[in-house]
Amino acid sequence: MPFLGQDWRSPGQSWVKTADGWTRFLDEKNGGYVGDISSFCKKDDHNKENLFNSLNYDVAAKKRKKDLMNNKAKIQYFHQEKWIYVHKGSTKERHGYCTLGEAFNRLDFSSAILDSRRFNYVVRLLELIAKSQLTSLSGIAQKNYMNILEKVVQKVLEDQQNIRLIRELLQTLYTSLCTLVQRVGKSVLVGNINMWVHRMESILHWQQQLNNIQITRPAFKGTTFTDLPLCLQLNIMQRLSDGRDLVSLGQVAPDLQVLSEDRLLWKKLCQYHFTDRQIRKRLILSDKGQLDWKKMYFKLIRCYPRKEQYGDTLQLCRHCHILSWKGTDHPCTANNPETCSTSLSPQDFINLFRF
Repeated sequence: MPFLGQDWRSPGQSWVKTADGWTRFLDEKNGGYVGDISSFCKKDDHNKENLFNSLNYDVAAKKRKKDLMNNKAKIQYFHQEKWIYVHKGSTKERHGYCTLGEAFNRLDFSSAILDSRRFNYVVRLLELIAKSQLTSLSGIAQKNYMNILEKVVQKVLEDQQNIRLIRELLQTLYTSLCTLVQRVGKSVLVGNINMWVHRMESILHWQQQLNNIQITRPAFKGTTFTDLPLCLQLNIMQRLSDGRDLVSLGQVAPDLQVLSEDRLLWKKLCQYHFTDRQIRKRLILSDKGQLDWKKMYFKLIRCYPRKEQYGDTLQLCRHCHILSWKGTDHPCTANNPETCSTSLSPQDFINLFRF
């Protein structure tokens, strides 16, 4: 009995049951059938080569189309949990363990970037993952990573804040991808090479958008920063934790240029980020024989990591092993849950999942 349709033996072909078994027909119009595929291929080597090239071309075209569809497909943030249980190893009650990719997918990072207290924390975490942990993420976690990164870039383009921070993140990610794409033969990345090339093109496009940002002066004509007393201006400048912000602020007006060169300002900045031992190793004297704290700061940041400061961080409960944002209630069984929580820096978060 003849039938048509998708069949596991040969999709889309016609099959007829005979005394010798099922016989495949090319189509109903021609009425012929293929008895021996090998003899059909041996008829003409030239036709065989053309057939092979056409098949390769069709497969490559379909693959490119499929990759493009995968690139355009945006996964949703299926998991937006406020806390997750971090378990290492299997037990009778729980099978398996929590990985970095699973934690990155399940925790609510998509809404955390909208909170100014958590924004720098998430950006720093994305940068650390881009440096060394990108290949440890699963395919769905890598997609989620790129989607969150796109959301971060769009936020910066809208509010025109933290531009330098995102530029450094994109440059770090692009440099890492350039290295990983060259090793694609070692299967260090999940997915097709075309997909990663498309993502690298997106990163270059985001970098171009950030470079084209024109910061507009606000229409507010009330009291400005320079109208404040000098003591208040210095008090505000002392709360800047990045020396590059001080340099940029000094370029706004001549009066601010004088304040940004204050020795006590740079001394407190050095003492905040670095230890006394680190400072003693990098002493620099000015022409007047005094310590040049500004030059010392920029020399120290090239030698040692700066102290990281975040308004809000992830916390790990040592009693129940639950990971959550600071201030988030979780079902802890301890008598005093506040004393069991430990704040995690972005690097501590990465190290938590290194088994």
